[in-house]
Amino acid sequence: MATLHAFANPARFLKIAKPLTPALFWAGVALIVLGCWAGLTQTPPDYLQGETVRILYIHVPAAWLGMGGWSGIAISSIIFLVWRHPLASVAARAIALPGAVFAALCLMTGSIWGRPTWGTWWQWDGRLTSMLLLFFVYLGYMALAKADADRGGDGRVPALYGIAGSVLLPIIRYSVVWWNTLHQGPSIGLTQSTIDGSILWPLPIMLAGFTFVFAGIVLMRMRTILALTKAEARMRRMARA
Repeated sequence: MATLHAFANPARFLKIAKPLTPALFWAGVALIVLGCWAGLTQTPPDYLQGETVRILYIHVPAAWLGMGGWSGIAISSIIFLVWRHPLASVAARAIALPGAVFAALCLMTGSIWGRPTWGTWWQWDGRLTSMLLLFFVYLGYMALAKADADRGGDGRVPALYGIAGSVLLPIIRYSVVWWNTLHQGPSIGLTQSTIDGSILWPLPIMLAGFTFVFAGIVLMRMRTILALTKAEARMRRMARA
């Protein structure tokens, strides 16, 4: 708990985040380039899906970060409501936009993958519909956070929304188990996978690369939000002088 309070100090956070932001971002870019090279040139086509299986190297990380982003918002919201750390609220706001982008990327790549595999661009099944709902929930959070900031709110309403929206995460995760959907069932587990290893091995590289890029973008956005807040406070002091 003492560590949590220590990192909640904006000055201490900025001291760590400044060198960490480019390190994470460019490490992620390097891993993505390596993963793309491996996935496009070093793996065989699938015996059923052919070359379209390579979309998984983008689709799976996008889905992972779309859901992981909202997990970050929910955790940050809980920290903000329980311990009242303003930096937690900043983190949630910083996560929202890249989380929404990755949720949209998941939907787009899934649609591109579904056209040759299922014969349709879109199907209202459990996994696709719940992921679409998560994308709209992201948009709602961003609108609510902006409205709360514009009216001088204390951030509690967006935080409660961030926690409530997490109900979608288990629905997305287990939709292919609970319902008979067009989307394939779980293919990657902790101990085994239905995807052959000759195709699967570049995926962890892509997952790590996109996660590092995501983290770098979030830190960059947090630094920007803190800088804007500091500038606005300075302008208010100058206006009152």
